[in-house]
Amino acid sequence: MSISKEILAVILGGGAGTRLYPLTASRSKPAVPIAGKYRLVDIPISNCMNSNINRMFVLTQFNSASLNRHIKNTYHFSAFSAAFVDILAAEQTPDNPTWFQGTADAVRQSLRHITPFESEYVLILSGDQLYQMDFSEMLENHKKNGADISIATIPVAEREAPEFGILKASEGFITSFVEKPKKDVLPEWISDTGDEMRTQGRQYLASMGIYIFNRKLLFDLLENEKKDATDFGKEIIPESIHKYKVCSYQYDGYWTDIGNIYSFFEANISLTKDIPEFNLFDNKNAIYTRARMLPPAKISGSTLEKTVIAEGSIINASRVETTVVGIRSRIGHGSTVVSSYLMGNDYFETINDMNQARQSGQPILGIGDRCYIKNAIVDKNVRIGDDVRINGGPHLENCDHALYTVKDGIVVVKKGAVIPNGFVI
Repeated sequence: MSISKEILAVILGGGAGTRLYPLTASRSKPAVPIAGKYRLVDIPISNCMNSNINRMFVLTQFNSASLNRHIKNTYHFSAFSAAFVDILAAEQTPDNPTWFQGTADAVRQSLRHITPFESEYVLILSGDQLYQMDFSEMLENHKKNGADISIATIPVAEREAPEFGILKASEGFITSFVEKPKKDVLPEWISDTGDEMRTQGRQYLASMGIYIFNRKLLFDLLENEKKDATDFGKEIIPESIHKYKVCSYQYDGYWTDIGNIYSFFEANISLTKDIPEFNLFDNKNAIYTRARMLPPAKISGSTLEKTVIAEGSIINASRVETTVVGIRSRIGHGSTVVSSYLMGNDYFETINDMNQARQSGQPILGIGDRCYIKNAIVDKNVRIGDDVRINGGPHLENCDHALYTVKDGIVVVKKGAVIPNGFVI
């Protein structure tokens, strides 16, 4: 049986995404734009497609309209193919009137839609992680070990370990699990992660929240044995370790969990490195997204340093440095942008639109002239006037303003905000 027939993928859309607010104020977490032209959900979907897994369900319940639109406009397969990416939104039914209560409950409530599709295994993925992974290798490891459940694990250092579920493994099988351990018990959870990882101080095995279940076992766990369990990581996995063969599949590549504004900001800014850990320029691991048929970027009089620029952008800035510039961005004359992520715009303004905006005293779409922007995330369709100064950093206290939010020193300008001339943050 080919891998495309023996496994189904279920991508979890996540909860309300409050830690990524205000980026999740009007969109679900998987729909948040990343790297200037993609959405977060494109990452797990692309990983599946690159692993020849082409039947996928995406489970959502919060602010799902833009995610639905993105998937509908992006993932079209041949009429002669069995491939699909289907949205399963939380729905009230006569036997279950509630919202999804957690990761396991979301899959449980979706089983009736998954049941008609034949498979031997089910791959469970998160919709808010950045990584490039071949799931076919994980499945081979699962089959070779005769596992009931496989968990993708990644070696982490002592500083990061308290943020994750930490596992101990013996001969490839997981023997114990602790959720977010305190620092004083960490020495008991050191694992043999290999010589290379040990020299980097990465001696703890963290769960990546990526699971392969034997289909029959998954259905039995959710419908019978653990029918009241709501979460995989906190309930089903820890309680299965001593009863079933739970295998660890150690992944040594780049992986980051985009759980908050700072990790999201860092993940985007790190793409500007000369050789980024997450490789967008990989022939074998392409990241797929919506084809927009945009013109190439146009740049005039600008000094660009370690900057990623998406198509359709018009840049007249004096300097752009360590910045990701999203689709259809516009940066005015004499402006400087440093260590920032500009998400760009959903449309171009015409010359008439610009003239009307100027006559009414409103800034035109994009960033105006003589602006200085540093340590910021500028959401989509923002209008920033002339001589605006946004200087993020640890000197700023966390706050939530009508036009922007500050979290961990990062200034997030809200979607559609209008920042008047001379405004200072």
